[in-house]
Order: sequence, then structure tokens, then C-alpha cells
Amino acid sequence: MKFGIFANLSGQGRHEEYHKVLDEAREQAIYCDENGYDSIWYTEHHFGHEGNELISNPLMIGADIAAHTKRIRIGQAANVITFWHPLRLAEDIAMLDQLSKGRVEVGLARGLYGREAANLNSQADPKNQAQNRALFEETLEILKKAWSNRYFSHKGEFYEFPPEGLGWNHPMSPPSSDFMDMEKGEINKISIMPGTYQKPFPPLWQTIDSPRSIEIAAQNNIKGIFWMPTVKELKGRFKLYQEKASEARGYEVPLGEDIALVRDVYVAETMEQARQDAAEAVLNNYRWICHWRGLGNLMDPGEEVKPGQELNYDFLHPRNLLFGTPEYITEKIQELKEELNLQNLLLWVNHNGLPHEKMMKSLKLFTEEVMPKFAGTTGGKVHVTNS
Repeated sequence: MKFGIFANLSGQGRHEEYHKVLDEAREQAIYCDENGYDSIWYTEHHFGHEGNELISNPLMIGADIAAHTKRIRIGQAANVITFWHPLRLAEDIAMLDQLSKGRVEVGLARGLYGREAANLNSQADPKNQAQNRALFEETLEILKKAWSNRYFSHKGEFYEFPPEGLGWNHPMSPPSSDFMDMEKGEINKISIMPGTYQKPFPPLWQTIDSPRSIEIAAQNNIKGIFWMPTVKELKGRFKLYQEKASEARGYEVPLGEDIALVRDVYVAETMEQARQDAAEAVLNNYRWICHWRGLGNLMDPGEEVKPGQELNYDFLHPRNLLFGTPEYITEKIQELKEELNLQNLLLWVNHNGLPHEKMMKSLKLFTEEVMPKFAGTTGGKVHVTNS
């Protein structure tokens, strides 16, 4: 099993000391890099004056983390690609892949918040799901073309690259049929610079939830990131991904392959200490997201949300929280392995309002007392195996 970090940095009032947020993020990433974590993932959100999401550009923070680490893989969970100009995004991801010498994992998302879409790209408004999905699919198509080809062109519903009638004449750029219509003297293909370090491009992941999104990701060889559901509910989603991926690839894909699961984690000496330290902080995360998503995604198959059901720790903890002693968390991860054949676990440890010192203490307890149950240790450092 591989362990990574889902680093959704947050905290009310922290915009006034953002440099400290970045210092803490570096400390966390360097620690994880030195102690065998496979990956660290940064989110993308905008205009969040409330402090619930503090990263507007996961690629920029990824570049900083790449400069301070040696081996950990650097992901985005995720780039909201409907907000980006596709060519800019293709270039920026390629640049990060070059800077990190091929340590990039590319996360993709369609966008959830209308406040973000309205101010960044109204065509991505989530109220129009059909258009949002079409924009996502076309943007992804452009990204793949840009990374996979020396020269490429694109003409779709939303974008055309290059536009018609674009003349080109420079003595240091000799005319070539590779990228020009020689008769017209016009460019008909373009090339991004730089290309990606990983060929043809870095691994692609998508934060997925609905059956349709799961099917599309699996059919297009995009790896899946899940978060909220219970183990019983996840089993059906994992099997759906497995079924569609197997059909697309022409062989039986093992259950759990190419899937990562985000779980909220807090490790303490006692169960009560975990609750005392971090219950309110993790509930802040869920109060924010469940305002839009509701509680339905936290139910077992066939279970209904009870009238007046409150979102509280007693409701949440048995469903999906890895909060408690090292022994309890080890047992719950073993359950994930046995029921889902889980291969990639992403720890959400930066809970909303949890002090950095407590987060690091919990992370170190996980590293020292939980990870060794699922990985080998060498020379005092943990090295994650592929088992």
C-alpha cells in the first residue's frame, strides 16, 4: 500500500499570515518526503475569504514543494481544468513536470462552486452540467494533444488552435509543412514549450463521485480519487470502476487498481484525545462541503438520511473517519485493504482549524506506529512498499 497526503490547507483568518501557511506546508512536505510517503496533493479553490480552502494554484505551490523535496510525487487534487485556458494549463503542468524531474501526478476536476465559475469562466457554471461536462472533456482532449504531439491542432465547440488566417514569417523560423499550410503561408499547427518530462504525459487522476463520472474516468484510462463514502458504498463504486476499466483495457483489472481513497486522519494516544483535539476541526470541513452535497454521500447502500439528522462526530466517526489510536486506525486500514483491495490511501490531516503542531504530532504518530504495519522500515526511515 502507498500512503500520500491530501493537503487541503485551511483555517479562518490565515489569509493574514499566509506566509506561515506556506512555511507549514513546506515543513509537512519535507517531513513526508524524508519518511517514505509516496505523494502529496494540493487543492484548487478561489475567492474563499472564509478560510476553508487556501490554495488558489496547486501548480505554483507544487513548484515550491518540488524545490524543497527529492522523491515525493506532487499531485493536484485537483486542477479545476474548466477554469483554465487549456494551453496555459498544458504548459504549466509540463513546466512543473520538468522542474520536478517527472514527479507530477495530474489531478482533474470539473468544478463545484458557482462563485468560482462565475468569476473565472461562466461557461463552466455547474448549474449547466451538460455544458460544464462538455467543456471539461474538450479541455482534457486539448491537454492530451498538446503533451503527446510535437505539433498539434484543435477545433472544437469551445476552442480552436491555431485560429484560421494566422500568418507566420520569420527568418529564424523556416517555413515547414510540419506546422504550416505552405500555400497560404499560415500556421496550421502549434507546439507547446516545454513538453512534459514523463512521456507521453504524467499520470491522470480525477476526483470522481457519480456513476457517470466513474464510468467515463475508467473508460478513458483516468485514475480515480474518492473521498466521503462508507466502505460498503465504496465497494460498489470500486467495482464499477473495475468493470469499466476492464472493458476498456481488454483484460481483468484488479479491484482497487488505479484508485486512491482520501480519508480524514487524526492519530492520538487515546480515542478520546483524538476527539478532543480534532473533532471540531474535521467537522468544519464537512459543514462546508455538505452544505452543497448533503449527507447522502455518507450513507450505506439503501440507507436514507433520517429527518433532522445532524452532522456531528458521533454520526461521522464510524462511517469514514480514521480518528483514534494507532491500533484503531491500523484495524480500519486493514479493513480497507480486505474489502476494497485499497492500494493508495491519501491522508487528509490538515483539518480546518487544527493547529499545525497537533497536525504534525498526529502525522508523526501515523508514520511511526501505523505505516510500519503496511510497509517495511530501513535505517529509521519508512520506505513504502508496493504490496
